[in-house]
Amino acid sequence: MNNNLTLMTDLYQLTMMQGYFEANMHNKKAVFDMFYRKNPSNNGYAIACGLDQVVDYIKNIKFDEDTILYLKSLNIFKENFLQYLKDFKFTGDIYAMPEGTVVFPSEPLIRVKSTIIEAQFIETTILNIINHQSLIATKAARVKWAAEDDVVMEFGLRRAQGPDAGIYGARAAVIGGCNSTSNVLAGKMFNIPISGTHAHSWIMSFKDEITAFRTYANIFPDRCFLLVDTYDTLKSGVPNAIKVFNEMKEKGIELKNYGIRLDSGDLAYISDKARAMLDNAGFKDASIAASSDLDENIISSLKQQGTKINVWGVGTNLITSSDCPAFGGVYKLCAEEVNGEMIPKIKLSENPDKVTNPGIKKIFRLYDKATNKIKADLICLEDEILNENEDLTIFHPINTWKTVTLKANEYYIKELLQPVFINGKCVFEKRETMDIKEYCEKEKASLWNEYKRLINPHIFPVDLSLNLYNLKKDMIDNIRRNK
Repeated sequence: MNNNLTLMTDLYQLTMMQGYFEANMHNKKAVFDMFYRKNPSNNGYAIACGLDQVVDYIKNIKFDEDTILYLKSLNIFKENFLQYLKDFKFTGDIYAMPEGTVVFPSEPLIRVKSTIIEAQFIETTILNIINHQSLIATKAARVKWAAEDDVVMEFGLRRAQGPDAGIYGARAAVIGGCNSTSNVLAGKMFNIPISGTHAHSWIMSFKDEITAFRTYANIFPDRCFLLVDTYDTLKSGVPNAIKVFNEMKEKGIELKNYGIRLDSGDLAYISDKARAMLDNAGFKDASIAASSDLDENIISSLKQQGTKINVWGVGTNLITSSDCPAFGGVYKLCAEEVNGEMIPKIKLSENPDKVTNPGIKKIFRLYDKATNKIKADLICLEDEILNENEDLTIFHPINTWKTVTLKANEYYIKELLQPVFINGKCVFEKRETMDIKEYCEKEKASLWNEYKRLINPHIFPVDLSLNLYNLKKDMIDNIRRNK
């Protein structure tokens, strides 16, 4: 939560910086792409998230006196380099996907063009921020998909890996799909809805369950969710909750935003019995909330069983993305200045998935005019232009025989990478978190359901333009010839 994250980097970024400086390469221009190779949790897509914090980081980079003294004490860095760092700031261009955008493997989420020393330095922190928040936003999207129209509350703060993970994880979770968070500080910082009930300790601190329920209802009549599983859910908890609801009704208190919470046991069975008890007592609009180590798979299974739960508190498995704890984003050089000209660069690997796409690129998203659904994404070179009034044939970047032709005037195009910094000046328009959430909901709605299913989703087509494909192929062939 410290605004100055200048030293939140890997040591090798600083040693490379000194190397560029000593070799008089530090003013050479370079372009880096930040992208990822595989959707987390075997999902069909991911949610780009964290850009707001990246912008704050870039704006606040500063090697102050204390920072310089610390670096000097390491006996690694030369005095002339340390003097250079005193005036260091980002002076280049950054383009990025807007937060809340649905994204796919191999697509640049962020493109950095600057001096190589600047572009190199910001790698670690960009990856740290984007990897974490995109991971949690994607997990939240999966949870919300499983919950359908039900309310989902993020409850994970106590199990998050430290304060920042809890705070920014809550932000990402709301953007990705959650309706609220239990995290009060996150609510204050990002102006997002907060929610919560009470703990078992509340019940246990009173002489009996009914007294605890009555007291809570008296204090919070407009948000009265009663935790019913402290002693015996069906024999004690639910009957006592019904008794309190009846007492509130008799007092003329309008029952709204009320219900019970289950935190243990067979949630399918118990929720079914509890629903019948509430309905028979005349409380058909009472909600049934559930927690207890939930994730998207458990929620989906409970839905298939016809559960009567309609409010979900999801904690540990969401805030830690327990089944997939890392997003896997990378940051790779794709072009550099040689004799005043930007030359494409490529990284080869024995693993085909790790071969990078060379050159300065942009991404066109192709939509079907009739449905407003996404047809495909096309990664192109920076100077390429598409015309919606012409037929467009796209092909699979590996199985090139697989082609699709989009007919003229039956599709439309959106360019995804948007300017964030130009010549070091921030041109980014900050948005409220709930506005980003609204945008994200529209983005998810633009995907066909086959890309959103939890198990074995259809693979979304991310293709290369013919020009980019040929450039990549030629560079690979050339490297092989000159080995």
